[in-house]
Amino acid sequence: MDCARRSSFRNPDSWVDHCPDFSRPICAQLRDWIIRWEPDLTESIKWNMLCFTGRKLVCGLSGCKRHAGFTFFRGMELSDATNLFDESENSTSIRTIRVRSLDELKPQALRKLLHAAVVLDDDPERPPLPPAKREPWPMPEILAKALKRHPAAARGFSALAPTYQREYLVWISTAKTDPTRDRRLKQTLVALTEGLKWGQRKRA
Repeated sequence: MDCARRSSFRNPDSWVDHCPDFSRPICAQLRDWIIRWEPDLTESIKWNMLCFTGRKLVCGLSGCKRHAGFTFFRGMELSDATNLFDESENSTSIRTIRVRSLDELKPQALRKLLHAAVVLDDDPERPPLPPAKREPWPMPEILAKALKRHPAAARGFSALAPTYQREYLVWISTAKTDPTRDRRLKQTLVALTEGLKWGQRKRA
């Protein structure tokens, strides 16, 4: 949630330079490893991420205020014997490693995981798995009560597809403190009143 927005930086070098102070050296090192370990991958900027592509998207880096994200676009199909992935991932295909310190990372394990992702991407006989059906995310009580008090926000929520509704439900439910939850609820109500999806909420 706290990843910096750098959509105007289309050059990978500029992307790294404008990462937050904390994650900049981590992203620089991760980028260097990816280039050295899998030199056939090509770089591009998508969704404010530094992405690496073979036949299709393989992995991507995100520079955040408190960590660097190393995302594998077909992560659910990869074996994670060394438990690198973050277990709170809310996706049917993508998995992410949140790197807070290079000292805590196992480079050789990461290299094996990256190579497995490249091999997977390079095999035309193994197309991506169809999205797994997820259980509905429960409506947080605090949001349910707020929507009753804000009809315009309730209409905005009802107009969203279930996938986009889920993003708001997860965001509010996973707040770790009451102030964070309250701040997210306030932002949610404003965004829904404007008819915005979770990914567009900062426009409100």
